[in-house]
Amino acid sequence: MNKDLLSFSDLEDKDFAQIFTRSFLLKKMLIEGTRHVPLKGKTLGMIFYKSSTRTRLSFEVGMYQLGGMAIFLSSRDIQAGRGETIADTAQIMSRYLDGVMIRTYDQESVEEFARHATVPVINGLTDLLHPCQILSDLFTIIEKKGRCEGLKIAYVGDGNNIANSWIEAASRLPIELSLACPDGYEPDRKILRKGLKSAGDRIMMYRVPDEAVSGADVVYTDVWTSMGQEAERDKRKKVLKNYQINKKLMKKAKSDAIIMHCLPAHRGEEISADIIDGPQSVVIDQAENRLHVQKAIMELLMGGG
Repeated sequence: MNKDLLSFSDLEDKDFAQIFTRSFLLKKMLIEGTRHVPLKGKTLGMIFYKSSTRTRLSFEVGMYQLGGMAIFLSSRDIQAGRGETIADTAQIMSRYLDGVMIRTYDQESVEEFARHATVPVINGLTDLLHPCQILSDLFTIIEKKGRCEGLKIAYVGDGNNIANSWIEAASRLPIELSLACPDGYEPDRKILRKGLKSAGDRIMMYRVPDEAVSGADVVYTDVWTSMGQEAERDKRKKVLKNYQINKKLMKKAKSDAIIMHCLPAHRGEEISADIIDGPQSVVIDQAENRLHVQKAIMELLMGGG
């Protein structure tokens, strides 16, 4: 594995299995109350330019459970928020810390930070990609379905960072991915083009949600308006109004399909309340699993594996 996790391209094929195997074990150890502190004495810096619930909790609590310490740094807390260069920030932080997690807007900023850092850098979310979320989602699917190989994952809604990272996942793993996005709201063209080249007909793009969800084992959606897009909310609600996950749409999926959402959710917009709170929904387990998978990632990258 690369020293960083900025996108799925940093993972070798064996890393997927290792992360999932360690996640299962770490979850089991936590439930059993087994103390496991491979990162004792190590410190993770967490830089947040975007607000967070699950990302902050999973990394901060996870680092504590692994025996280490996590430091929360908002953009207001560090000199980078006042114009210090990314290069200077990365080099200085590398002298203090054993790893850095960044949640920000531009993928390029995370990549530049990693180029200058000498410690592992983890992408906690950018507008382009969210690899930690999708690794947790894949772990949840394996936990619920016993495997991810050969399953059909249907993503419906805005072609955002979650959709982009699912395309990256389908490029690397033997899953079938179908996406339904409206015109003008497709995933990143470069990522989609690369994904189609790698995965061929295992990745399919649709305009009609019914076609994407047909026969799906997993039905996934995300908010229609991501952070930083609030000014577009009314427009997005109109464009995406026919892309809601609801009872009618779920009839197209397999009867035992699971429903996923990376949260936070807007009930009545991208998903109906009866569906997200219904028996097929695994969103709470999905959110919990961020903790176990983040721990596996930190253990692997920060030398505790």
